[in-house]
Amino acid sequence: MQWEKWFAIEWQQIVGISLSALGLYLGLILFTRLMGLRSFSKLSSYDFAMTVAIGSILASTILSDSPSLSQGLVAVAVLFLIQGSISLIRRKFKPLKSLIDNQAIILMAHGEYFCDNLKEANLTKSDVQEVLRKNGLKSKSEVFAVIMETTGDMSFIKQDNTAPDWSLFDDIRDSHLLTDSNKSDNPLKQ
Repeated sequence: MQWEKWFAIEWQQIVGISLSALGLYLGLILFTRLMGLRSFSKLSSYDFAMTVAIGSILASTILSDSPSLSQGLVAVAVLFLIQGSISLIRRKFKPLKSLIDNQAIILMAHGEYFCDNLKEANLTKSDVQEVLRKNGLKSKSEVFAVIMETTGDMSFIKQDNTAPDWSLFDDIRDSHLLTDSNKSDNPLKQ
Protein backbone atom coordinates (compact mmCIF):
# COMPACT_ATOMS: atom_id res chain seq x y z
CA MET A 1 0.00 0.00 0.00
CA GLN A 2 1.25 3.45 -0.84
CA TRP A 3 0.58 5.46 2.30
CA GLU A 4 1.48 8.78 0.73
CA LYS A 5 -1.48 8.46 -1.70
CA TRP A 6 -3.85 7.79 1.14
CA PHE A 7 -3.11 11.13 2.84
CA ALA A 8 -2.13 13.20 -0.20
CA ILE A 9 -4.24 16.06 -1.53
CA GLU A 10 -3.39 18.79 -3.98
CA TRP A 11 -4.58 22.39 -3.74
CA GLN A 12 -6.66 21.99 -6.93
CA GLN A 13 -8.53 19.14 -5.26
CA ILE A 14 -9.15 21.28 -2.17
CA VAL A 15 -10.57 24.05 -4.35
CA GLY A 16 -12.68 21.60 -6.38
CA ILE A 17 -14.07 19.87 -3.29
CA SER A 18 -14.78 23.20 -1.60
CA LEU A 19 -16.55 24.67 -4.63
CA SER A 20 -18.56 21.50 -5.19
CA ALA A 21 -19.59 21.33 -1.54
CA LEU A 22 -20.58 25.00 -1.53
CA GLY A 23 -22.49 24.72 -4.83
CA LEU A 24 -24.37 21.62 -3.71
CA TYR A 25 -25.11 23.10 -0.31
CA LEU A 26 -26.57 26.23 -1.86
CA GLY A 27 -28.48 24.07 -4.34
CA LEU A 28 -29.95 22.01 -1.48
CA ILE A 29 -31.05 25.17 0.30
CA LEU A 30 -32.72 26.42 -2.88
CA PHE A 31 -34.41 23.08 -3.68
CA THR A 32 -35.58 22.66 -0.08
CA ARG A 33 -37.05 26.17 -0.04
CA LEU A 34 -38.84 25.51 -3.34
CA MET A 35 -40.20 22.09 -2.43
CA GLY A 36 -40.99 22.71 1.23
CA LEU A 37 -40.24 21.26 4.61
CA ARG A 38 -41.06 17.71 3.64
CA SER A 39 -37.90 17.49 1.51
CA PHE A 40 -35.87 15.68 4.14
CA SER A 41 -38.63 14.25 6.28
CA LYS A 42 -38.88 10.58 7.02
CA LEU A 43 -42.64 10.31 6.69
CA SER A 44 -42.59 7.42 4.25
CA SER A 45 -40.21 4.89 2.76
CA TYR A 46 -39.80 6.92 -0.42
CA ASP A 47 -38.83 9.98 1.65
CA PHE A 48 -36.11 7.91 3.26
CA ALA A 49 -34.96 6.61 -0.14
CA MET A 50 -34.81 10.20 -1.39
CA THR A 51 -32.57 11.22 1.50
CA VAL A 52 -30.21 8.29 0.90
CA ALA A 53 -30.08 8.97 -2.85
CA ILE A 54 -29.29 12.65 -2.33
CA GLY A 55 -26.55 11.75 0.14
CA SER A 56 -25.01 9.40 -2.39
CA ILE A 57 -25.12 12.03 -5.14
CA LEU A 58 -23.62 14.66 -2.85
CA ALA A 59 -20.78 12.39 -1.78
CA SER A 60 -19.83 11.32 -5.29
CA THR A 61 -20.13 14.86 -6.69
CA ILE A 62 -18.13 16.51 -3.91
CA LEU A 63 -15.32 13.96 -3.77
CA SER A 64 -14.85 13.31 -7.48
CA ASP A 65 -14.59 15.28 -10.69
CA SER A 66 -17.15 12.94 -12.23
CA PRO A 67 -20.06 13.61 -11.94
CA SER A 68 -19.51 17.32 -12.33
CA LEU A 69 -21.08 19.91 -10.06
CA SER A 70 -23.66 20.68 -12.76
CA GLN A 71 -24.52 17.01 -13.17
CA GLY A 72 -24.86 16.60 -9.41
CA LEU A 73 -27.15 19.63 -9.16
CA VAL A 74 -29.32 18.35 -12.02
CA ALA A 75 -29.55 14.89 -10.40
CA VAL A 76 -30.57 16.39 -7.06
CA ALA A 77 -33.10 18.68 -8.77
CA VAL A 78 -34.64 15.70 -10.58
CA LEU A 79 -34.96 13.80 -7.28
CA PHE A 80 -36.70 16.79 -5.71
CA LEU A 81 -39.07 16.98 -8.68
CA ILE A 82 -39.83 13.28 -8.43
CA GLN A 83 -40.51 13.59 -4.70
CA GLY A 84 -42.74 16.62 -5.30
CA SER A 85 -44.64 14.76 -8.00
CA ILE A 86 -45.17 11.72 -5.81
CA SER A 87 -46.36 13.93 -2.95
CA LEU A 88 -48.83 15.64 -5.29
CA ILE A 89 -50.09 12.30 -6.60
CA ARG A 90 -50.54 11.04 -3.03
CA ARG A 91 -52.61 14.11 -2.11
CA LYS A 92 -54.74 14.33 -5.26
CA PHE A 93 -55.33 10.69 -6.20
CA LYS A 94 -56.24 8.73 -3.06
CA PRO A 95 -56.43 5.32 -4.81
CA LEU A 96 -52.80 5.68 -5.91
CA LYS A 97 -51.73 6.56 -2.37
CA SER A 98 -52.18 2.96 -1.28
CA LEU A 99 -49.96 1.80 -4.16
CA ILE A 100 -47.19 4.22 -3.20
CA ASP A 101 -47.25 4.13 0.59
CA ASN A 102 -46.73 1.35 3.06
CA GLN A 103 -49.48 1.03 5.62
CA ALA A 104 -48.93 1.15 9.34
CA ILE A 105 -49.62 -2.13 11.09
CA ILE A 106 -50.51 -3.04 14.68
CA LEU A 107 -47.95 -5.29 16.34
CA MET A 108 -49.39 -5.35 19.83
CA ALA A 109 -52.54 -4.12 21.53
CA HIS A 110 -53.64 -4.23 25.16
CA GLY A 111 -50.57 -6.29 26.07
CA GLU A 112 -51.16 -8.97 23.42
CA TYR A 113 -48.81 -9.60 20.48
CA PHE A 114 -50.22 -10.14 16.99
CA CYS A 115 -47.95 -12.85 15.62
CA ASP A 116 -49.19 -12.69 12.03
CA ASN A 117 -48.49 -8.95 11.91
CA LEU A 118 -45.09 -9.43 13.56
CA LYS A 119 -44.27 -12.04 10.95
CA GLU A 120 -45.40 -9.79 8.10
CA ALA A 121 -43.26 -6.95 9.45
CA ASN A 122 -40.28 -9.36 9.80
CA LEU A 123 -40.08 -8.68 13.51
CA THR A 124 -39.94 -10.79 16.63
CA LYS A 125 -41.47 -10.28 20.04
CA SER A 126 -37.97 -9.45 21.24
CA ASP A 127 -37.81 -6.52 18.81
CA VAL A 128 -41.02 -5.11 20.27
CA GLN A 129 -39.90 -5.82 23.83
CA GLU A 130 -36.69 -3.87 23.20
CA VAL A 131 -38.68 -0.81 22.08
CA LEU A 132 -40.92 -1.08 25.13
CA ARG A 133 -37.94 -1.30 27.49
CA LYS A 134 -36.23 1.66 25.79
CA ASN A 135 -39.38 3.67 26.45
CA GLY A 136 -39.43 2.83 30.14
CA LEU A 137 -42.21 0.24 30.19
CA LYS A 138 -41.95 -2.61 32.65
CA SER A 139 -45.21 -4.43 31.96
CA LYS A 140 -47.19 -5.43 28.87
CA SER A 141 -50.29 -4.27 30.69
CA GLU A 142 -49.05 -0.67 30.25
CA VAL A 143 -49.39 -1.02 26.46
CA PHE A 144 -52.43 0.25 24.59
CA ALA A 145 -50.75 -0.33 21.21
CA VAL A 146 -47.44 -0.81 19.43
CA ILE A 147 -47.61 0.22 15.79
CA MET A 148 -45.06 -0.26 13.00
CA GLU A 149 -45.28 3.04 11.17
CA THR A 150 -44.89 3.51 7.42
CA THR A 151 -41.28 4.59 7.95
CA GLY A 152 -40.33 1.43 9.81
CA ASP A 153 -40.32 3.18 13.17
CA MET A 154 -42.27 1.69 16.03
CA SER A 155 -44.70 3.87 17.94
CA PHE A 156 -45.97 2.82 21.31
CA ILE A 157 -48.98 4.20 23.08
CA LYS A 158 -49.38 3.76 26.80
CA GLN A 159 -52.59 2.50 28.33
CA ASP A 160 -54.29 5.18 30.40
CA ASN A 161 -57.75 6.50 31.26
CA THR A 162 -58.00 8.75 28.19
CA ALA A 163 -60.66 7.62 25.73
CA PRO A 164 -59.04 6.96 22.34
CA ASP A 165 -59.78 9.25 19.41
CA TRP A 166 -60.31 6.46 16.88
CA SER A 167 -59.70 8.80 13.95
CA LEU A 168 -55.99 8.70 14.88
CA PHE A 169 -55.98 5.00 14.02
CA ASP A 170 -58.15 4.82 10.90
CA ASP A 171 -55.16 4.74 8.51
CA ILE A 172 -53.66 1.70 10.25
CA ARG A 173 -54.24 -1.73 8.81
CA ASP A 174 -56.14 -3.96 11.23
CA SER A 175 -57.08 -0.97 13.41
CA HIS A 176 -60.12 -2.97 14.53
CA LEU A 177 -57.70 -5.03 16.63
CA LEU A 178 -57.46 -2.11 19.02
CA THR A 179 -61.08 -2.62 20.00
CA ASP A 180 -61.33 -6.36 19.28
CA SER A 181 -58.14 -7.38 21.06
CA ASN A 182 -59.95 -8.85 24.05
CA LYS A 183 -61.75 -11.44 21.93
CA SER A 184 -60.17 -14.84 22.46
CA ASP A 185 -60.99 -16.03 18.93
CA ASN A 186 -58.75 -13.44 17.26
CA PRO A 187 -56.53 -15.47 14.85
CA LEU A 188 -53.74 -12.87 14.89
CA LYS A 189 -53.16 -13.19 18.61
CA GLN A 190 -50.56 -15.41 20.10
